[in-house]
Amino acid sequence: MKALRIHGARDVRVDNVDDPEIQDSRDAIIRVTSTAICGSDLHIYNGSIPQPRPMTLGHEFMGIVEEVGKGVKNLKRGDRVVVPFPIACGHCLFCNHDLPGHCENSNPEHYGPEGGLMTEKGGALFGYTDLYGGYDGGQAEYARVPYADYGPRKVPDNLTDEQVLFLTDIFPTGYSGIDWANVKGGETVAIFGSGPVGIMAAKSAWLRGASRVMIVDTQQYRLNLAAKAARAEGILWESHDQVVDEIRSKTRGYGADVVVEAVGFEPDRNLADRAKAVINIEKGSDKVMLACFSAVRRGGFVSILGVYSSPYDNFPIHQIFDKGIIIQAGQAPAHKHIDRLLKHVSDGDVRLDDIISHRLPLSQAPHGYDIFRHKKDNCTKVVLKPGA
Repeated sequence: MKALRIHGARDVRVDNVDDPEIQDSRDAIIRVTSTAICGSDLHIYNGSIPQPRPMTLGHEFMGIVEEVGKGVKNLKRGDRVVVPFPIACGHCLFCNHDLPGHCENSNPEHYGPEGGLMTEKGGALFGYTDLYGGYDGGQAEYARVPYADYGPRKVPDNLTDEQVLFLTDIFPTGYSGIDWANVKGGETVAIFGSGPVGIMAAKSAWLRGASRVMIVDTQQYRLNLAAKAARAEGILWESHDQVVDEIRSKTRGYGADVVVEAVGFEPDRNLADRAKAVINIEKGSDKVMLACFSAVRRGGFVSILGVYSSPYDNFPIHQIFDKGIIIQAGQAPAHKHIDRLLKHVSDGDVRLDDIISHRLPLSQAPHGYDIFRHKKDNCTKVVLKPGA
C-alpha cells in the first residue's frame, strides 16, 4: 500500500509499504477514506520531536472496516468508522477514569509515571513517534487499529467524511479546553492560536454558552476564518503587551475568565526569541503560554492544548501563585467526548468542515506538509484522500 512516512526533519515521502495485518484479537484493519495533517504532525516534520526510523504519520483518520480480530464483536467488515487519536485499552486505571491518553497498556516500551523528556511517557498515539508507542498512523491507504472494540465509532450514513473527520482529534481537543474550565454560560473566553484547534475551541465555547469569544493569531487570514467559521473576535498579535492590554481593555481590566492556549512550543518567533532558546537550551518558546497567564483574570482558568516538549527557564510560578490561576494541560480525552460531539454534529449544532482549505490526494501529502508549515496559499487545514 501507499503510506506517508517521515524519513528525517522536513523529509516526508509517500512510500510503498506492506499492508497492515491483524496482530491481536482486538485489532481491526481500516481502509482509510479520509485523513488530515495536524499541527502536532509538524513537530515531528520539523524535527523538534525526533523520530529516528521511518514511520507512517497521522492520527486524524477514518474509513471502512476491512477486517477485525476475533475479540472485536461491535464492528464488522463494511462498517464506516471514525478513530480517536489516543490508543487506549479501555479497562486500565486511567481508561476507567476517562483518561485514554494515559492508558497504561498501549505503550509498554516507554510508559511510566515520570513523564520525562525521553523516558516514561504517556499512552500511545497513532503515528506519533516510538516514544508514544511506535504505531503507524493513518496517512496511508490502510491502518491497523488496536483495541478496536473500544476506540472507533460508527458513523451515520447521512454524514459525509468531512463532517465527522475532526472528531478524531481537533474537535475533542478544542472542546476539552472549554470543558476543563467548566464553562457553564456567560464566560468570556480568549483563545491563543487561530489554527484548527483554536477554531474548534471557539466553536466549543459557544456550545457551552460563552458570552464572548476572542481569538489571537499572528496571521490575519486565520483570524478572518475564525470570524467566519466561529464568530470569534480577532486580535492580531503584534507583541505580548499589546495583546494582553487589548484583552484586558475588552474585559473591564480584569482579563478573560478562560484562556485557551492552542499554539504550543513552536509559535512564530523573531530573532530574539530564537536567541533566547539557544542560550537557555530550550526547544521552541513558551511565549504564548506566558501571554495566557497575563491575559487571564485573577482566579481564572488556563487550558493548555498546545504541545510542550521541554522545560523552560524563568517559568512564572510567582505569577500563577499570586493570581490564583487554575491550569490544566495535556492530551485531550477524545474517547470521553466523542459520542457527545458526534451527536452535536448529527443534530446540526456545529459544523466542522468549514475550516478545510485544501483537499489533496495522498500522493501530494509532502506538498500538503510544506504549505501547512509555511502557511502558504492561506492554508489552514489539509485533508488527504488516499483513494483519490
